[in-house]
Amino acid sequence: MNKGLIALLLSVSVSGLFAQKTTKTSFSKATVYTTADKSNLRISESGTLSFSEMKQPLETQLVIFIDPTHSFQTITGIGGALTDASAETYAKLPPNVQKEFLTAYYDKEKGIGYSFARTNINSCDFSSDTYTYVVDNDAALKSFDLSHDKKYKIPFIKAAMQAAGGNLPMFVSPWSPPAWMKDNNNMLKGGKLKPEFRQAWSNYYVKFIKGYEALGIPVWGLSVQNEPMATQRWESCIFTAEEERDFIKNHLGPTLHKNGLANKKLIGWDHNRDQVYQRASTILNDPEAAKYVWGIGYHWYETWTGAGMNFANVKLVNETFPSKNLIFTEGCIEKFDINKVNEWWLGERYGTSLVNDFNSGTVAWTDWNILLDEKGGPNHVGNFCFAPIHADTRDGKLIYTNSYYYLGHFSKFVKPGAKRIASSASRDFLSTTAFRNTDGSLAVVVLNTTDQSLPYHLWIDGKAAQTTSMPHSISTVIIR
Repeated sequence: MNKGLIALLLSVSVSGLFAQKTTKTSFSKATVYTTADKSNLRISESGTLSFSEMKQPLETQLVIFIDPTHSFQTITGIGGALTDASAETYAKLPPNVQKEFLTAYYDKEKGIGYSFARTNINSCDFSSDTYTYVVDNDAALKSFDLSHDKKYKIPFIKAAMQAAGGNLPMFVSPWSPPAWMKDNNNMLKGGKLKPEFRQAWSNYYVKFIKGYEALGIPVWGLSVQNEPMATQRWESCIFTAEEERDFIKNHLGPTLHKNGLANKKLIGWDHNRDQVYQRASTILNDPEAAKYVWGIGYHWYETWTGAGMNFANVKLVNETFPSKNLIFTEGCIEKFDINKVNEWWLGERYGTSLVNDFNSGTVAWTDWNILLDEKGGPNHVGNFCFAPIHADTRDGKLIYTNSYYYLGHFSKFVKPGAKRIASSASRDFLSTTAFRNTDGSLAVVVLNTTDQSLPYHLWIDGKAAQTTSMPHSISTVIIR
């Protein structure tokens, strides 16, 4: 094989942080959409920009530089989890409010255009009860039955799919195998999968995926285990990095392939950024495990342990394993308080994560519960949390937190198939990330978490437009 062909093949296979060169830089107009504290702006059109010549910005000027000629990872989608709690809350709403909810999330024009989803295999904390799909000690899975999900969750997922236009890629995740498969004989409080049930548990994923697909719900992918290093008071199961690696290569990976599910995207880790590199390197340095793995998933809850938002760890995974994908699989604000649903920091937490996660090479971003009730549930262990939208089931009304709008500044304007492009801010007062959509338009996100109104120039290839970022705001600039 000649050197030129080898170089071409390498450039096609490498994704993430490694830029690919394109050519078009000529754009004629820009429209700004803004959400800002102490204002009525909520993804509101807030102005248009015109570009004029600006060959060399001054070093003293605040500038956001955009270079559309260099692109990085391709975006798969942005969305939220369709849990039991979300489905049960949705079912309590009047039909007109259900329609409002589905429009708000999935309508590409009237809503924020969610394009991705997740759901749970077996129960999780955001279920009203603990359940599985088989009777005890049925290792052959002859009793496997999805009747539990047919009451609330499956109709809810189908309604979301329809609202999204019929196509809603979804991955599935287990919180725990059945209790009898585990060494603590309990779906809750950690424990490990018994070695003798590794194959039966692998078959369980296949049963679930094929069962959902037989009911008209395509499954895009799956993660091996939700939060495999957390012993929770709710459904949980522990896998060390080596145990997850060996389970993938000896059981789950081959089982998916043997059952015609090789096209399902298999996601490792599915836990916090703090140990994401250790987990990724242990799995992906083993070729026999790595060949089954599409990518590495991660959460953001390390922040609550005082460890910070470890974006550098995510970036390192991307740099080290550029042929694999990164996916944000879960995040939410914990410790729900109905009196705090209007606090602005909720959305800023989302905005900060989204900007930095995409800049670190992430291809898909999945919020946790898409809908919760006025108590932050239902949740069978009292682990009540915030969602972007809450439903007050007492009066049948929706409560929109500003997290919904911050998420919308990405999901509404950054479409599946978009490529991240080079962007940088000259000062850290502003954070930014940018994308080129498949229609050629650019979506530039600008995040301001300060108390200051910040004038800046948006600069592309020797031309710039002057605008201002409002205090505690997020804007998406659409450039065509």
